[in-house]
Amino acid sequence: MKITEYIKQHILLLDGGMGTLLQERGLMPGELPERWNLTHPDAILEIHTSYFDSGSNVINLNTFGANRLKYTSEELDAVIGAAVRLGRQAQEQSCGKQPKWLALDLGPTGRMLKPYGDLDFEDAVEIFAQTVRIGVRHGVDLIMIETMNDSYETKAALLAAKENSTLPVFVSNAYGEDGKLMTGATPAAMTAMLEGMGADAIGVNCSQGPAALGNVVEEYLRCASVPVLLKPNAGLPRAVDGKTVYDVAPKEFASAVAALVKKGVRVAGGCCGTTPDYIEALRQACEEITPCPVVKKSETCVSSYARTVTFGGLPVLIGERINPTGKKRFQEALRRQDMDYILREGLSQEEKGAHILDVNVGLPDICERELLCRAVCELQAVTALPLQIDTSDPVAMEAALRRYNGKAMINSVNGKRESMDAVFPLAKKYGGLVVALTLDENGIPARAEERLAIARRIVGRAEEYGLDRKDLLFDPLALTVSADATAARETLRAVELIRRELGCHTSLGVSNVSFGLPARDLVNGTFFAMALERGLSAAILNPYSAEMQKTYATYCALAGLDPNCASYIAYASTLSTSPASASPAVSAGESKAALSSENPLQHAILKGLREQAALLTRELLQAREPLSVVQEEIIPALDAVGIGFESKTVYLPQLLMSAEAAKSAFEVIKGAMAGRSGASRCGFLLATVKGDIHDIGKNIVKLLLENYGFAVTDLGRDVPPERIADEAVRLHSPIVGLSALMTTTVPAMEETILLLRKRAPWCRVIVGGAVLNPEYAAAIGADYYAKDAMGAVRYAEEIERTI
Repeated sequence: MKITEYIKQHILLLDGGMGTLLQERGLMPGELPERWNLTHPDAILEIHTSYFDSGSNVINLNTFGANRLKYTSEELDAVIGAAVRLGRQAQEQSCGKQPKWLALDLGPTGRMLKPYGDLDFEDAVEIFAQTVRIGVRHGVDLIMIETMNDSYETKAALLAAKENSTLPVFVSNAYGEDGKLMTGATPAAMTAMLEGMGADAIGVNCSQGPAALGNVVEEYLRCASVPVLLKPNAGLPRAVDGKTVYDVAPKEFASAVAALVKKGVRVAGGCCGTTPDYIEALRQACEEITPCPVVKKSETCVSSYARTVTFGGLPVLIGERINPTGKKRFQEALRRQDMDYILREGLSQEEKGAHILDVNVGLPDICERELLCRAVCELQAVTALPLQIDTSDPVAMEAALRRYNGKAMINSVNGKRESMDAVFPLAKKYGGLVVALTLDENGIPARAEERLAIARRIVGRAEEYGLDRKDLLFDPLALTVSADATAARETLRAVELIRRELGCHTSLGVSNVSFGLPARDLVNGTFFAMALERGLSAAILNPYSAEMQKTYATYCALAGLDPNCASYIAYASTLSTSPASASPAVSAGESKAALSSENPLQHAILKGLREQAALLTRELLQAREPLSVVQEEIIPALDAVGIGFESKTVYLPQLLMSAEAAKSAFEVIKGAMAGRSGASRCGFLLATVKGDIHDIGKNIVKLLLENYGFAVTDLGRDVPPERIADEAVRLHSPIVGLSALMTTTVPAMEETILLLRKRAPWCRVIVGGAVLNPEYAAAIGADYYAKDAMGAVRYAEEIERTI
C-alpha cells in the first residue's frame, strides 16, 4: 500500500530521535553522525530496528546532514546508500507487523540564503537535489524535510524534492516560543506555501515539548487541507552528570501527543530526546483513537515569508503603483535599474495601507525576466507584504515565482486556451493565487452572464490541471462608463454572480471605470463602495487616493468589519491635518517601525534601504562630525529596530536588512574617518563549535555586534576547542560567543567552555542555539544564554560597562 493511501485511514507513526541515541553509543563531539552508516552500521541498524519494533511506520534514515557541504560526491553516495541498506535490513528483521517505509531525511544546510546570507537560492536547491537524486536511486520510499526554521530554505528543499522525484514529500518546520519560524513565518503562511507546492503532509518538529506546541499544531489543523504531522522534542534539555537529559517522560509525552492526535494530527513521532520507549508509549496511547478525517479547507489566501492575507473578510487592498504604465518617472527608474526607487514606492504603499503589492516592470527595451526577479527579491527583503506578480510573459512569470518566498498572486490568466495552458502549470508547480480575467478570444463580453460563463470555463480548465477554485480570484473587468452607460452595472452584476454561483472571490481594477472623465477619484470612490456592497473581495488601486481611503474606512465601519470603529476613528483623526496620510487598513502595531520624516537616515535604516542610507550619510557628513552621525542617527535607528525585534513586531529578515543598511552607512563613516583613530568597543570572539557547520545564528550576531561598534573576531564554524582557547588568550578577549544547532555538538560546546575556564578565566562566555535554554547553558558552565542576536548585543553592552 502507498503511504499516501495508508494515511487516509490510519494514524501514521514516525520514529524518534537519532542524535542523542548515537551519543549514548559513543558519537564523539564534532563527529559527523551520518558517517556512522559506514563506520558503525550495527549501531544504526539496532536503532532503526528498535523503532520499527516499537511501532514506527516510518523511520528517518540517518541522512539529516548528508549533503555536499559536508561530504564529497563519492562519500555522499556511500553514506546514503548505506543508510538505505540498513533501513531495509531493519524492515526485514523487525518483529513489528505494521506497514513500514523508509524516509530520506533532509535537514537544513546551516547557511542562510540571500539576501540575508551568502547562499543563493538555486545553489540551495541543487544541494538538496543532489541528496534527493542519490536517495531515489538507492530506493527510499518518501522524503522527509524537517527542522527547517527558514521558509525560503524550506521552499528550496521542497522544490528539489518535487523536481527530482515522484515520491511523497512530508515537510516539517521548527518553531520558536512565539509560534513563528526564525524568519517570521506563521503556520498559516507555511501552509499556504507548502500546500500550493504539493507537499503531502506538513507540520512541526523539534522546537519544544508537545504541550508547548499545541497552538502551532491547532493553527495547522485550522488551515491545512493535507495531513498534519507532529514530531516534538521530549521537552527541554538539561545536563545531569555530564549527560543531556530531557524533562518529559515517555508516558507524559505520549499523552500530550495523543491529545493532539484526537484533535486531528495524522502523523506523529518524536524528535530530540525521544527513544523507542517514547514511540512504544505513543503507539499504545493512539491505539484506540479513531483518526479524524482530513478536511479540505476552502480558504483563499496568499502569503509572504511572514504574513498571510486571506480573502473573504476585510476587503483586500492591492497597491498598483509599481507599474510603469503612464508613469514616466517610474519608467526612467526601470531603465536605470534604480531599485531604491522601486523599494521606496513599495514601502510607501505599505505605509498607506496596502495589503498586497502589485509588481509590474514590463517595458519593451528591458529584460523583464531579469528585472522582475530582482524586483521581487529586493522587495521581499524590505517588506513582509505578499506580492502580486504581474506580467504577460510566462518566462518572466516562472522565474519570479521560483524565487518568490511564499505563495504569490499571479496576474493573470484569461479564458483563452493558450493563456490557461501557459499559466496553470506554473501555478500547479510553484503554488499561487491566480487572477482570472473574464475575457476570451472574443474579447470582454458586455453582459454579466457571459462573463460568468467564461469564469466557469476557467474553473473547469484549472481543475484539469489539479488546481482548486479557491486558488482563483476572478476579475470581471471594470470598463469605462464614459463609453458605455451600462458598463459599471454589468461589472457589478458579474461580481455578484461569480461569488454566488461559483463561490469564488473577486477583484477589480477600480479606476478603469472612470477613464475619460473629469474628477475621476469621485467616480472611483463611489464605484468602489458599490462593488464592496456587492461582495467584492479585493481591489487594485492607488493607495494614495484620499477618496479611496475614505470609502474604504467608512465602508469597513458600516459593514461591521472594523471592531469598535477603531480604524475609522484613527483615520478620521488625521483628516484635519493631512487626509492623504491616513492609512485605515493598517494599525500602528503592524508597521515595521515608526517613520521619521525628520530623520531620513534613520528612516532608511529602519526600512533596510542600503543605497539610500549610504547616500544620506554622505550628505550628513558635509555638515556633521562622523561620530555625531553614528551616535545620533545610526545607533538610535538600530536600537529602534532592535526593540521591535525583541517585542516581536519586527522579524529577523527586517532586522538583518536594517543591519545591512546601517553597515552601508558605517562604510561611509569609515571612509570619512580614514587616518583618524576611531572609537571601537571591546573585543568579541565568535565561533560555531567543533562538528557543527551551522553558522546562521553566529553570522547574525556578528553583523549586529559590528554595527554596534564591537571589534568582532569570527573564527567560523566547526572550530576545535583548542583553537578557540588559543585565540581567546592571544586576543585577551573579554567575551567569547559560542553557537551550536545540533544536540550532537553541545558536548563540544561544554568541552570548549571547560578549556576557556582553564586557560582564559577572565572571559565571559555567551552561548546560543536552537538546542539550548538558560538552564542548560548554566549547566554546561556558560555565563549567559542569548535567546537571539539582540540578546547577545545587550549582554555585551553590560559586560563592556564592567571592563
